[in-house]
Amino acid sequence: MRDEMVAAWSRAAAAEILWATPSAAGGMPVVPLTWPADRTPCAALPLSRLDEVDALPPRAAFVAREPSRTLVAIGDVEVRWDAEGEEFVEHLLPQEAAKHPPTRLRADTLISRRENWWWVPRALVTLTAVRQVRVLPARTHAEDALLVRPAGEDDPHVGVVTAKRWPDPGQGSEIELWPRDGAALDGRGEPAHVLGHRHSPDFERWERWYRSGAVHGEVLHVLAGDSGPRPGDEEPGTAEPLTLLNRYAHHRRVAKDCKAGIATLESRLANR
Repeated sequence: MRDEMVAAWSRAAAAEILWATPSAAGGMPVVPLTWPADRTPCAALPLSRLDEVDALPPRAAFVAREPSRTLVAIGDVEVRWDAEGEEFVEHLLPQEAAKHPPTRLRADTLISRRENWWWVPRALVTLTAVRQVRVLPARTHAEDALLVRPAGEDDPHVGVVTAKRWPDPGQGSEIELWPRDGAALDGRGEPAHVLGHRHSPDFERWERWYRSGAVHGEVLHVLAGDSGPRPGDEEPGTAEPLTLLNRYAHHRRVAKDCKAGIATLESRLANR
């Protein structure tokens, strides 16, 4: 089963890493990569996403979507700081460039890497030990999403859920969740995070939507959230490309966020 998960992770253009502890739950979409030497699942996150990396606990779930099923591997996670991007460029850049067009534009050549130097430093997140692999239902509708909540002190439990509607997020709103496998949620007030995302064919637009809160019975009591499935979406993961002007603004915003993350990491490493 581990080999099936690794194969699915390798084939996917986009995947997810999710986590949950007794006090918090979270998740993020990633470009799924594997270390060439041993095919270990990993992701190389630009330092614009430093806050998300900081939130990762010692165990997490790596989730790969296939047309007929969803595969989730839960295990130990290691984070390594590649402040100069040397490991990323040597071992992982060709994979990411093949799956992620913005990386191909920003870092596929020596000249582009010099111009977009802020895109190369990475946080390398690796699934170092797989403890279990589970098969979940497929996500076939735009309203389908991943639900993660704690299953132990550090272990996350992941399921595929849907809802009749995802109202605008706001503290105090309640959403009845429907697990795609037909099982009952039986929530007991534990923290929970629901994650969905969509991207344009060129990945310049890659938007996530989420709801965070606590599950009581079959209902998610929302404390925070952002966005949601778009009206008229027929399947998960699809989004319209950005306009030329919005593409330029997005590029500048990503550059600014990456530079801020690099400065934060450099300060941390200098003060060790």
